[in-house]
Amino acid sequence: MMNHNVTETSPALLEMRGIVKSFPGVRALKGVDLELRAGEVLALMGENGAGKSTLMKVLGGAHPQDEGTVRIDGQDVSIQNPIDSQRHGIAIIYQEFNLIPALSAYENIFLGREKHDKGFVRKGAEYRHAEQLFERIGVPIDPATPCRELTVAQQQVVEIAKALSVNARIIVMDEPTAALTRHEVEKLYAIIEDLKSQNIGIIYISHRLEEIFKTTDRVMVMRDGEYVGTRNTRELRREDLIEMMVGRKLANEFPKRVSKLGEEKLVARKLNRPGWVRDVSFSVRAGEILGLAGLVGAGRSESVRIVSGADPGTYETIELNGRPLTIRNARDAIEQGICLVSEHRKKEGLVLGLSIRENYGLPNLEFFSKHGFVNRKREDEGFAKFVKSMSIKIPHHEERAMNLSGGNQQKVVLAKWLERNFEVIIFDEPTRGIDVGAKFEIYQIMNDLAQQGKAIIMISSELPEVLGMSDRILVMHEGRITGEIQDVAHATQEQIMELAIR
Repeated sequence: MMNHNVTETSPALLEMRGIVKSFPGVRALKGVDLELRAGEVLALMGENGAGKSTLMKVLGGAHPQDEGTVRIDGQDVSIQNPIDSQRHGIAIIYQEFNLIPALSAYENIFLGREKHDKGFVRKGAEYRHAEQLFERIGVPIDPATPCRELTVAQQQVVEIAKALSVNARIIVMDEPTAALTRHEVEKLYAIIEDLKSQNIGIIYISHRLEEIFKTTDRVMVMRDGEYVGTRNTRELRREDLIEMMVGRKLANEFPKRVSKLGEEKLVARKLNRPGWVRDVSFSVRAGEILGLAGLVGAGRSESVRIVSGADPGTYETIELNGRPLTIRNARDAIEQGICLVSEHRKKEGLVLGLSIRENYGLPNLEFFSKHGFVNRKREDEGFAKFVKSMSIKIPHHEERAMNLSGGNQQKVVLAKWLERNFEVIIFDEPTRGIDVGAKFEIYQIMNDLAQQGKAIIMISSELPEVLGMSDRILVMHEGRITGEIQDVAHATQEQIMELAIR
């Protein structure tokens, strides 16, 4: 994976030395070093809260450092704002794209840097330049297409084109594969290889360990605002990387448990949704974690969203503990004991502008209110129990949900639903965008729920997670169940993939 132009003695394209950054009450960066070579992909790893985002915001000019130096090509540079960063050839592609949906691809690329001629924007020149950029990246996109009509992968290409349009030599990619299909991920890898061949240095941030080992040259790890170390990817084992990130050995990436399966708890027969789900039937037993696997678009999420009332669909029967249910919407499912922990926690799981206490209380107001008034003390005490039992790391209960790490946001989502003591809990991509330490804690919560006799359904695109957590696996392809794996202990990723492409 290492670019043949990059050697151990190659001069650094970018050096950050002794970077310190403090905010009121917290020292976010404690003298961090980073070195990036031209033509390499450097993984920047660490748990949520390790300081990765703060370090990149220093590089991007959003947070000027308190101490330390930044050098490009061996020369000290001053980065006080995003314009300084851009002028020095640095581009940051955030997980939430910075595009205006109504504007065309080329208008987004040159927004704020329009090509002018006597006061008029030279749209033709911008269009042609954008065409050349897309050609250079190797992805055919009509530059006149409004960004709202582009796929997530195409929008990402627009962001990369924007970076190349300012002659960026250093590109930061934050969770670049989070919303991509497997095919789109492979295309992104090809684009990254091409950028490397142009001697562009890439800082790659991701929680998906498989892609770190597939696409990066070196790995830099941070922990608690400090630099831990940098290693060549090819010399690093998965368990070594996890230990560097969490600061301790994890005996197992997935916590062990003894499964005690009871009677069938949930039975769903002939779920249908035109274009998405075709005659899907399944059951899950008390104490069981049922994994749903398959490629993006296979119908996994769509199937469980019918059961949870989140999306419309038809069914022959849905039974809970042998009792037929009528589910027309999410309220029906919730009242009858079925809960969906959505994959879109920021859009569907939380109200980001509200406090975490308020988020916890929202679906539980009937428990905490009387005569139309919320008993804040009872609500606060209820939430405090989950903060302690689930180790939710927060400064106080009034912290806004948007300010929490991904792992702690997911725990708040779980806390608000666990208050209701559901019989069936559906986890859709439960650890997406969450670091390995927090993942282990989420897995432990799932195991505890199963041991309490709850029925757990888990959808995951990460095959090691499906194999590591499931008692039984159903595989889907094009809206149908194409196979069932009962002997999970001896199953392989290849076995799942064979069923997923039938």
